[in-house]
This record gives sequence, C-alpha cells and structure tokens, in this order.
Amino acid sequence: MSRLSEMIKELCPDGVEYKKLGEIATNIFRGAGIKRDELAEEGIPCVRYGEIYTTYGIWFDVCISHTNEKFLSNPKYFGYGDILFAITGESVEEIAKSTAYIGHDKCVAGGDIVVLQHEQNPKYLSYVLSTDMAQRQKSKGRVKSKVVHSSVPAIKEISIPVPPLAIQNEIVKLLDNFTELTAELTAELQLRKKQYSFYRDSLLNFSRDDVDVEWRTLGETCDTLSGFPFDSSQFTSSGIRLMRGMNVKRGVLDFREENNRYWKGYDGLEKYLLESDDIIIAMDGSLVGQSYGLVKEEQRPLLLVQRVARVRSRKANPHYIYHYISSGRFTDYVNLKRTAGAVPHISLRDIEHFKIPFPSTEKQNQIAAILDRFDALCHDLTQGLPAEIAARKKQYEYYRDKLLTFPRKGESGGSAR
Repeated sequence: MSRLSEMIKELCPDGVEYKKLGEIATNIFRGAGIKRDELAEEGIPCVRYGEIYTTYGIWFDVCISHTNEKFLSNPKYFGYGDILFAITGESVEEIAKSTAYIGHDKCVAGGDIVVLQHEQNPKYLSYVLSTDMAQRQKSKGRVKSKVVHSSVPAIKEISIPVPPLAIQNEIVKLLDNFTELTAELTAELQLRKKQYSFYRDSLLNFSRDDVDVEWRTLGETCDTLSGFPFDSSQFTSSGIRLMRGMNVKRGVLDFREENNRYWKGYDGLEKYLLESDDIIIAMDGSLVGQSYGLVKEEQRPLLLVQRVARVRSRKANPHYIYHYISSGRFTDYVNLKRTAGAVPHISLRDIEHFKIPFPSTEKQNQIAAILDRFDALCHDLTQGLPAEIAARKKQYEYYRDKLLTFPRKGESGGSAR
C-alpha cells in the first residue's frame, strides 16, 4: 500500500483524471446473437451474455462455449484485453456486469453483449467496473421488470478513474493477491461439492425396476403453491420478509440484506407463510431449474412471492425430496419443459409432474442424514468454507473500493464520488 501511495503522490500529485468509457474506448460495439442450438463442442470460442453473470469473474482466458462460424452471418469478434458487458439481465443491481478477456484466441461475442476495446490495463478496468461506484452508474435509470436492459450509449457514459498505467498495474497486483486467496478456498469448496455430488448420485441412483422403490410425482406426495403477486411499490423497510426469486440460489436461500424486501404483515395471506423444511423453487429466470433451497426455522417468517413455488411434503422426508431435486435430474427435466423466450419459465403444473423414487421411510431418513452433512459443508453460508469465502469476499470488496477511490484531478483533497 505504501508503494502505491508513493506512486500516486509522484505521478498524480494533483489527483486522478476521471474519464467516461466513451472517451477511453478505441472501439465499442454490440455482439450478434448466438442461439442455443448454434453452440458446438468444437469451433470458434464464443461468449453468450448469460455466461458473464454465471461463469466469468473479473477476468477469464478460456471460453466455455464454441460455435461454428457457418451459423454467423455477421460475427462480432473480440480478443485479448477487451471488456465484455452483459446488457440484458434480471436485476437492476447486477445489470451490465462486466469481465475482461485475457486469453489469446479470436472469439465471438453473442447478442446482448457490448465489447469495449481500449489501451488500458484490462484487469484494472474490470476491477474498477466492479466497484459500487461503477455499479451505481450502470444501474442509474434502469427500471425493475422481468428483464432489465442497458445499451451502448449508457455504457459510454460510465465515468471511472484512469490513473497512469504504472498505477493501474500496481493496483492489479494488489487485488490479484486478494482474489488468489479466495480462489484457493473456492477450489477446496469445489472439491467438497464434487464429493457431495458423488455420494448424492450414488445414494439416489434407483432403477425403475427396483421393487422396493415406488415412483411418484411431487403432486402426489406434496402440497404445492405459487406465491402471491405483491405490489413492489408497497414494499416496506421492515415487517415480514418476502421469499422472492432473488433470494433463491442453487442450494441456498440467500437473505443478505441487499436482497431482502418486506411486507407490512400477513393478515389474509396466511396460506403464503412458509414453514420449516418447505422446498422453494424459482419458476423463472436464466437459472430456472437450478435455483432451489430448503427453508430453515431461523429464516422464518417468510411470505411466498409470485413466480416462486413452494413444495411441502405430506408423506415423505422433505430433505430426501430436496436432495433428489438438487441431484441434477430436476434440472434436466426443467430444461425439457421450460418455456423459451427472454425469461425462461417453468409452470407449477410441470413441477407437480416431476417424478421421484421413494424407498422406505427408514431408507429415506438414512440418505437424507448423510447428504445433509455434505450439503451443510458445501452450502451453509453461516459456517465452514462458504462462511470463510464470504468473509474474504467482503474484505476484498472493502480494499478494492478503497484502492480505487482517488482524489479527482482539480479537486484538491477531494475523493471519488
């Protein structure tokens, strides 16, 4: 930190110049659509906008997807150092998430992606574009709805500090050290998750011919319900917490305060109150079929919101049902049933028709107990590796924003706004 302070004092004695992305861009353009059925095992590397939200972090050097150039009538190429923005999303708070490509392949940008080419340190730009200061600008003027959009003109207007390259490089070194520490913990967590998946798949691998197992649908064994259409303009700052799609992650119900919304009470809404061990499934979004969780007693009271399903077991161990849903079989089922379009959707009726193998109650309880222990290690945000990773992330975000807050040039003693 002292070396960085000395560099800033030497190279930026009057403060750091802030520039709009449109000013530092050597080129900025939109990608072109790549349909799901145009993806291929091999071919030219490509990025689709949803992958920026789900797969890529501050930077990436290898694309997870490929396509055949014969499908592309007007391909939009990007290369080393380019910044990619996802300009369609489901959340104002996350719209225009960006990442830096530091690989060396010639790649193709899919639709709803904006590509920024420049002459700065790409990792520096990506770090600064992930700060709260930058995200407030990305979110400005965006309206909450099923789909949130940004645009090339909006991206061009984002203003960031642009110190000399030597300072950018030093900041990248410092922040890379933080992200490497988190990456080590994340790698260990991924190993735990693989172990959990192995045992889960082994324990839940039942044959259709197994006479000791009965196959029944969720609708036959559970009470199902979709949520109430609350008016978002009447959300309150306290009261009964709402269970929204925003709170449902893969295997986790995420109630960080920034995700929470409240309702004044539950009079007349008693049937939407959730109980401990209710299974929650998000019914729409880019991760439909992969967003589910299990309600814990300490998370209540909760009111169920529309486009979120509740599955309440009547005849079986709810934890057993939950682990079967999380095994990947439900995701495969939803991929066949979900609607197409900008926001994929699964109906409550289709959720009810999902079939599950039910062994004896004793066997269900044994399987649930084993998998609950693994699940807690992998997904519980209050203990173990997930908690340590969350703490490191908060520490990283604090130092990132501190490192990337500079006095503005011409504003003596001032700080970035």
